[in-house]
Amino acid sequence: MASLFLLFFSALFSLLSSLSHSSLILPLSHSLSTTLFNTTHHLLKSTASHSAARFRRHRRQVSLPLAPGTDYTLSFSLGAQTVSLYMDTGSDVVWLPCHPFECILCEGKYAPSSIPHPAPLNLSSVARRSTCKSAACSAVHSSLPSSDLCAMAKCPLESIEISDCKSFPCPPFYYAYGDGSFIGKLYEDTLSIPMSTPSLKLPNFTFGCAHTALGEPIGVAGFGRGVLSLPAQLATSSPEIGNYFSYCLISHSFDMTRVRKPSPLILGRYENKEKNLRNEVSESEDVVYYSYTPMLDNPKHSYFYCVGLEAVTVGKRRIPAPESLRESTER
Repeated sequence: MASLFLLFFSALFSLLSSLSHSSLILPLSHSLSTTLFNTTHHLLKSTASHSAARFRRHRRQVSLPLAPGTDYTLSFSLGAQTVSLYMDTGSDVVWLPCHPFECILCEGKYAPSSIPHPAPLNLSSVARRSTCKSAACSAVHSSLPSSDLCAMAKCPLESIEISDCKSFPCPPFYYAYGDGSFIGKLYEDTLSIPMSTPSLKLPNFTFGCAHTALGEPIGVAGFGRGVLSLPAQLATSSPEIGNYFSYCLISHSFDMTRVRKPSPLILGRYENKEKNLRNEVSESEDVVYYSYTPMLDNPKHSYFYCVGLEAVTVGKRRIPAPESLRESTER
């Protein structure tokens, strides 16, 4: 097993040496990597907690961040402060606690003695509120018209009629997960992503700033398909990277030494195969390739990632999937 573990990291380092300027890699840290608990019993308890929370999830709610002990965090800088957020592919907003911050019913979900408590963000002097006229404000309010949002922000009627409400901030918004929620305000600031040379900066990055949350003690980096997700905003600021991302979660097998090792999150698409073919590089050379499964659009769940199901094989029998599960509009 140890040799397979070393083989994985050897392949990973080979890949990293081949990454172009259009790709970045970030470490994903398991939430138990810095905990004082280091027993198999605690890992099993955390996994059971996650399974129970997933079972209780209401089918109409937006997303379920992973339960404590089974999730992964990534770090970056917002303004002048380093922040760590949960990664969540099922939501499309990046938000974090801001000072002063109150978390309701968080005592049992987040034990300060076991996991370092992140300090609420102190907004930088250059951070500014998103306006009620912005596309981001409309997106976070489920595509409400800007005129309605500016009316909620108390922009005068005559100003609404001539679209002169840029000085009025976007109204606070409510966002719900499977086991928690928060009320936030939209802000813009510069986001800096570490582990890149030179350091990648995203000016005018839009994020939610929460002063009150229910059952959500730290923030979430949404990686969903919405326009406010981290990949979507990254694609706007850095088209060469786009909104592609991939990750490989290292199996800990209830071994705490593995839990403490970071998992790779790759931002951007690896185009080495196409470049080599254009440059007529021999296929026999030692080159690392990516394989991709196309993501499909699902009108019922437009913000989620879906893949087509071709068939199910039971023993030697292959059972084709219905056409409705195989085809949709690719994105």
